[in-house]
Amino acid sequence: MARTRPTPTATVPGAGTLFALRAIGLVILARWLHSMAQMNFLAALEGMASSPAASLNLVFLFLLIVLPGAKARVERPFHPLPQWLRQALRFFGVLGFLFAIGSIGLFVWTAGWRRTIHAVADTNGWLVAAPALYAAVVWICRPRALWRSNFAARRFAIGRFAVSIDAATRTTVVWQESRKVGQYDARELSVRWLSGVPQGGAVAAGPALLPAPVQTGDPAPATGVAEPVDVSDPADPTDCGAAQGASQSAATPEPGAPVEQRPASASASATAAPAGKPARRPKIELLWDSPAAAGHNRQTVFRARLGSEGDRTAALALDAALKQV
Repeated sequence: MARTRPTPTATVPGAGTLFALRAIGLVILARWLHSMAQMNFLAALEGMASSPAASLNLVFLFLLIVLPGAKARVERPFHPLPQWLRQALRFFGVLGFLFAIGSIGLFVWTAGWRRTIHAVADTNGWLVAAPALYAAVVWICRPRALWRSNFAARRFAIGRFAVSIDAATRTTVVWQESRKVGQYDARELSVRWLSGVPQGGAVAAGPALLPAPVQTGDPAPATGVAEPVDVSDPADPTDCGAAQGASQSAATPEPGAPVEQRPASASASATAAPAGKPARRPKIELLWDSPAAAGHNRQTVFRARLGSEGDRTAALALDAALKQV
């Protein structure tokens, strides 16, 4: 008896991206056909033949609806499109967005806000939806890594770069978006921090200030503790007492002050960033140092800036994983 093949219930990663792009293309095409139906088709076609913007929009709609070479695959969840198609859609999407914003801005400048509001109501909000659809295409086709970070599976996503480590064979594969950069020995790779520190910018505090020794009957100073230099007039006993009290108060913290605020005040003021300057985002690079390959010593595989907390965590995990291999 023949068994029926069960229908898979789980969708393939990337199928939602293809569905969203085709839906946007069909919506733009339906609106375009509706606008042409309100006028003469022959006149509209003649106008489109002499318009470069209409020709570019036709190419954009063809690529957006047909999606040549696109296929949802499990190993590439965020890149079901070929690289050339992704870049082409991003380019045409930016051109369409700028053309839509320019046309709407010119109409608002010449007609005024009141007529613009009436035009938005008459077109059922198309003057607002058209730039949003082009911006959505650009956002969907933005540069991103091949997958999300999965530290248990030794997969790391840093910016638009993806790194996978095979613990059994000790090999590392690096991807830039959907393009394979290369395959390397994991023992020959290392992470170098160009700006920032692995702990997220935390700077180790300096040594804590030692309290002044208690003055007893013997005025001899303790070994290894420098005495403060008194530059006041020795003939004035008031100045000497004031200088000695100030030095003791500076060296010995107040008993009521919190412990964490005592040594941290000087180091915090020394390491604090200047006011008005934004903190620099950390930047790393992956180095390949192969003694066996001539001419490949200290070669940079990729260089990326850590723009988010997820990128910083993935970079720390990648550094730890490469040191453990």
